[in-house]
Amino acid sequence: MNEKKVILFIVEGPSDEAALGTIMEEYFNNEDIKFLVVHGDITIKNFITKDNAIIKINEQVEKKLEELEKKYNYSKTDYVKIIHLIDTDGTYIPDDKVIQKEIMQEEGEDNNKSKSKVLYYEDHIEAENVRWIRKRNAKKADVLFKLRTTKKINGIQYCVYYNSCNLEHVLYKELKDFTDDEKLEMSDDFAEKYEGKVEEFIKFISDKSVAVEGSYKETWEYIEKDLNSLNRHSNMNLIFEGE
Repeated sequence: MNEKKVILFIVEGPSDEAALGTIMEEYFNNEDIKFLVVHGDITIKNFITKDNAIIKINEQVEKKLEELEKKYNYSKTDYVKIIHLIDTDGTYIPDDKVIQKEIMQEEGEDNNKSKSKVLYYEDHIEAENVRWIRKRNAKKADVLFKLRTTKKINGIQYCVYYNSCNLEHVLYKELKDFTDDEKLEMSDDFAEKYEGKVEEFIKFISDKSVAVEGSYKETWEYIEKDLNSLNRHSNMNLIFEGE
């Protein structure tokens, strides 16, 4: 039996782990911290529906648990918590706040990531395919409701926390289309900034300019209203308050 218990974080990308890994390891210094990187927004994957969301996420968890068992000899009883971090991506805004994006492609230019098909603002979303974004939002909202009302996955305590509109918006106060390389560079800088200063990070993420007040349920009810899922909010502070 392992001396330390294990907390498994589920995150969208490597930059999330890079930004928060050291902080979580320092705060939860009596536990082993491991990350499951799902490489994208698992809530909108084609194979995910509101009805099978828990099953499909558990499949990802099972694979990770098998990997960690081989590497560290963990058993299922070693896991005390699964913490899932997601971006809201404006999921809950009214359909009329998703508007048509003008396509301004100059001849000879590459259609690269800087010319994103979706642009996020704090009061609307611009998209090349408005219908798809509206459909995506409806699906993601249904899946997230299923997740936020689920207390255990694979018999392990489970909670899902959000960053709005995304992690970069919350951590760096910028709402723009960053490349993966930019995200990793910013994440490394952020981790370095708070290395050995976990209390400063908790103060940052708990500040009223970012943190949504209330219980776990209340913070989710808040983010589901109006344009809140585009504004700069997070309930990650609850991680450090034991909720």
